[in-house]
Amino acid sequence: MIQSQKTIDATARVRYLNDLLRKTGIGGQIVMAPGIASLEATSTAEIAAAVAAFDAFDADNDPYGEHDCACLQVGENRVIWKIDYYDLSLRAHSPDKSDAAVTRRVLTIVLATEY
Repeated sequence: MIQSQKTIDATARVRYLNDLLRKTGIGGQIVMAPGIASLEATSTAEIAAAVAAFDAFDADNDPYGEHDCACLQVGENRVIWKIDYYDLSLRAHSPDKSDAAVTRRVLTIVLATEY
């Protein structure tokens, strides 16, 4: 299947914006589910650092090349993180997730047992 250059460019832009949020916190908000938030501060910090450093993307966990979701083991905790795309009011889906001017990204980090 041949992708158009516009599709490739949009995917690369989504991936860049997702990585920016995940690695730096810039471009959206990061939410930790109650199970993560209830852990000791050192565990929460380890999980946040592991999510930021995650780079084991492959065809199984990133089929669209957007770096928007993964599962990982951090110490004793199995963690899932996911990025969702909302409009600026956070009331509906983004009209264009590749456009930061109309998208508010939310990175949610949960324990696998909470999912």
